[in-house]
Amino acid sequence: MKEQYEIQDEDRGKRLDVFLTEHLSNMTRSHLQRLIEGGDVQVNDTRVKAGYKLRKTDAVEVSIPEPKELEILPERIPLEILYEDSDLIVINKPKGMVVHPAAGHSSGTLVNALLFHCGSSLSGINGVLRPGIVHRIDRDTTGVMIACKNDMAHHAIAAQLKAHSITRRYRAIVHGVISEEEGSIDAPIARDPAERKRMKAGMEKGKPAVTHYRVLQRFVNASYVECRLETGRTHQIRVHMASIGHPLLGDTVYGSKKNPMRLEGQTLHAMVLGFVHPRSGQYMEFTAPLPDYFERLLKIL
Repeated sequence: MKEQYEIQDEDRGKRLDVFLTEHLSNMTRSHLQRLIEGGDVQVNDTRVKAGYKLRKTDAVEVSIPEPKELEILPERIPLEILYEDSDLIVINKPKGMVVHPAAGHSSGTLVNALLFHCGSSLSGINGVLRPGIVHRIDRDTTGVMIACKNDMAHHAIAAQLKAHSITRRYRAIVHGVISEEEGSIDAPIARDPAERKRMKAGMEKGKPAVTHYRVLQRFVNASYVECRLETGRTHQIRVHMASIGHPLLGDTVYGSKKNPMRLEGQTLHAMVLGFVHPRSGQYMEFTAPLPDYFERLLKIL
């Protein structure tokens, strides 16, 4: 696949890799730099370096190689199943489990486990890397997730997600004492232009994002909260709570790099998931109990 760009006035003087990062938001800067070094990016039909400064007369062409599909193998990985029928499966995802294979995580994922448990009975809408996956939660976030066994169920659940009609309530422990009893954060989220692996709230061109929260308990310098998602953007709760000065405990991406309690990632648990069953039309709601590490941390606090 080829992408072509003409340089605008505001782009003059920009580094080539920075310019491409702004236009190809689904690719990291380091990945784009490798494409430039490999000759897959040309300016005026000529190979240049990543630090090349763009001029108004330049024409940039990017040749994006077709992604290589990984071979995804079924793996006998235990699953805590909360509900299952011929259309879908609801599981309690453990901490540390990646949802679908990606670079650096080709095995041990939820997809590997689902392939073993469900065999070929998974929806194919998201391709071979994400069979059955209609939504996801971060590797270190625990809790309720749904996977679909056929395309009918996948379409129905995806439509509910798009309409924001699915119930999603999370539990989190955040830094600092929140003074108000409850509140809402309405701030669009987009990829952080300064750090492509992070998301950022309040971005002018971001996607709409709304999180509602209420305080369940206050500690000396932390708060135990329930967060209800109205939308479902990448890292939404982590980004939103950090944006109001209350990042999640253990979240070294959006909070402090220091981790005195030696937590393995953010303290975030997808506790409740509710949806209308795609076949029966009945509303169903599932709850995943707090994981042991979360309960222990609450007692310590």
